[in-house]
Formats: sequence, C-alpha cells, structure tokens
Amino acid sequence: METVRLGNQGQLVLPEAIRSVYQWVEGTNFFIWDTGSEIVIKPVSPFPVSQLEPPDTPSIYQGAPLTLEDMEKAIDIEAGKHK
Repeated sequence: METVRLGNQGQLVLPEAIRSVYQWVEGTNFFIWDTGSEIVIKPVSPFPVSQLEPPDTPSIYQGAPLTLEDMEKAIDIEAGKHK
C-alpha cells in the first residue's frame, strides 16, 4: 500500500509503479465512484464490453460434424496456398 497526497487542485498522483503495471499513461480516463465506505477509481475501457454467447447457443456451423482428419486436411490445404 502506498500513500498519496491530494493536491490543491484536487489531483492525486498515482505512483509510477502502479501506472507502469497497468500501463496507464497521461490522458488515461477513469471512472470514480463512492461506495459509501471507499472511493473506487477504475480506468475507462477503450473497448466496448462484450458478452460471450451462452454455452447452449448453437454454433454458426450447421453442417455435419467434422472429424479431426477433416480439420487437419483443411489446414494442410490452406497452408499450401500460402507457400
């Protein structure tokens, strides 16, 4: 745990070790909220939050199941195109 000091403009300087670990650079935006017992600061994600499909969602492929041999053959054919 490290201690930081609140500046006269309301600024906190995050320790370099923490900025480095999280790769936060100047201009990184953060959300801040009060939980009632603590203040939470979290970086704004540069990418939209995505949701994985539930496991029972059918796959896009609707054909007959492929064997391992079928998949290996397809890989070999595609690899041959890039020689």
